[in-house]
Amino acid sequence: MAIAFTFPGQGSQQVGMGKELAESYPVASEVFQEVDDALGKSLSKIMWEGPADELTLTENAQPALMAVSIAVMRCLESEFGFDLAKTVKYVAGHSLGEYSALAAAKTFTLKDTAQLLAIRGKSMQAAVPVNEGAMAALLGLDLDEAEKLAEKAAQEQVCTAANDNAPGQVVLSGNRQAVERAVELAPEFGARRAVLLDVSAPFHCSLMQPAADAMKDALSNTHMNNPIVPLVANTKASPIQEAGEIRDGLVAQVTGRVRWRESVAFMAANGVTSVYEVGSGRVLTGLARRIERSLEALSIGSAEDIQQSGPALTD
Repeated sequence: MAIAFTFPGQGSQQVGMGKELAESYPVASEVFQEVDDALGKSLSKIMWEGPADELTLTENAQPALMAVSIAVMRCLESEFGFDLAKTVKYVAGHSLGEYSALAAAKTFTLKDTAQLLAIRGKSMQAAVPVNEGAMAALLGLDLDEAEKLAEKAAQEQVCTAANDNAPGQVVLSGNRQAVERAVELAPEFGARRAVLLDVSAPFHCSLMQPAADAMKDALSNTHMNNPIVPLVANTKASPIQEAGEIRDGLVAQVTGRVRWRESVAFMAANGVTSVYEVGSGRVLTGLARRIERSLEALSIGSAEDIQQSGPALTD
């Protein structure tokens, strides 16, 4: 039996997240204060009071989601003596969640992670003018079918599979016109449903190259340790544990596909029986169950979750 910890990506944010943790645990409150200090603004106020459209801004949502995940980790450590290296076989994070996973695994300090994610969010938002990019979720198509659809819809523009989330759930990204064409063509390829997503930029496609360049510069100036637990990387769907390879992977994932289905399948095939989603929401918990039915999928995001899961994780 083995455990994996996964960390959510953008879309799992909600106004109020983390507030109960801060009120229940001093160590959680310290995490949010440290992130506020690192960013030079009261991100916690935006998290707890909104407005929702300000929290949803990429430069806010990314460090905010990371902060909640690390607050949960610190609570487990302080309340139950939880030791990631002794308890967990792999960590993985969906897109920005990869930074949360690496902060949990001691590759980055909390301060550096917050600042990296602020840069990542701003540069991703700035890479493509507003309304020139889009993303769409395809339901009922596997990756091969989604790629054929994207190729037909592209018509010399960018349209590519950005997230392979689960069997029958693939997200496309690219130029707005191309993605809209893909939505229209989707029924011809057998899609059960195709929906444009309410996102501010076309993530994980070649249009994000300016953001990848910005992250290469930022990461080259940030100290990195080897993680204390192997990271199952988004772009490889296999474990890496060397700081230089992780740095390259973080740059590549800005424009590369999030291979989440393959990542969870890899962990299940290599002994993982329980997957815990650490932080806000339950998106990854649902995906884990769809990817591999034999997995026990749980989430830890509230004070109650911490009290319930802590003893089981530290037996």
